[in-house]
Amino acid sequence: MSAPKSEDSTMKSLDDRAATPAGNQNDPGPTAASADHATASADHAAAFADHAIASADRSAASEDHSTASADRHAARMRESLDTEMLGVKDGVLRMGNYVEEQILAALDAIVHRDAVLAAEVIASDGRINEVQRAVTALVAMTIATQAPVARDLRFLLALDRVTYELERMGDHAGSVAKQARKLAGVTSMVTYDELTPMAELAARQVRDVVMALVDIDETRAREVAARDDEIDRLYHQVFDDVLKEMRTDPAKVDPGTRILFAAHYLERIGDRVTNIAEDVVFLATGEVEDLNP
Repeated sequence: MSAPKSEDSTMKSLDDRAATPAGNQNDPGPTAASADHATASADHAAAFADHAIASADRSAASEDHSTASADRHAARMRESLDTEMLGVKDGVLRMGNYVEEQILAALDAIVHRDAVLAAEVIASDGRINEVQRAVTALVAMTIATQAPVARDLRFLLALDRVTYELERMGDHAGSVAKQARKLAGVTSMVTYDELTPMAELAARQVRDVVMALVDIDETRAREVAARDDEIDRLYHQVFDDVLKEMRTDPAKVDPGTRILFAAHYLERIGDRVTNIAEDVVFLATGEVEDLNP
């Protein structure tokens, strides 16, 4: 009777194992978990990429802002440099105008042997010196604060040199006036017909070369330099005429000497004008050239 019971027990165990599933139906298993992890990683990577793109956009915007700020700063610096250079140009133009007036006034003092006018011309030389000092100081300040380079720097340095030339021209005009003062009261006078056109041409040369400088006009500068030959011709004519009279009349030696000195100073003004013209040619071409060999 024991054997049938054992058989029944064995059959029940087999039935129980058949009824039990191979695994838990709610357990996703290792393959599904890996898929979920990969999806989460992809989402994280996408979020990181979005963050990187946003950061790049912010960096680009910041860079654009910085560039715009730099552009505005450069524009302000350029405007400031232009303003200060305009002040230097204005000073040079005023000096040129003063020198031109001095030359013509000194000539008038000689023609009329006007000691009072001659003294005024001599005293007026101070205003030329004052403008030169102001321009030189402005050039130095502009170079120190604006740090100009290349063409702007060369132009400023050229303007500074020109103020020296103009200041010396003012001195020469004052020297002409000094000769006029010594001629006051002279009764036996020499003939000096060419002195008037010589002085008028010298005054015109000063005006034209300063304008050529401000405009950096090479053509005009060369034309001005070429006219210096006419000043030289007039000077030699004055010299020959006055010397001839001095030889024939001893009373004319002293006034003749004064006229010769005046003509010499006017001729020196012409030479200094040529120096400025050479500066203009250099600014325009970059070449150092002797315009009055």
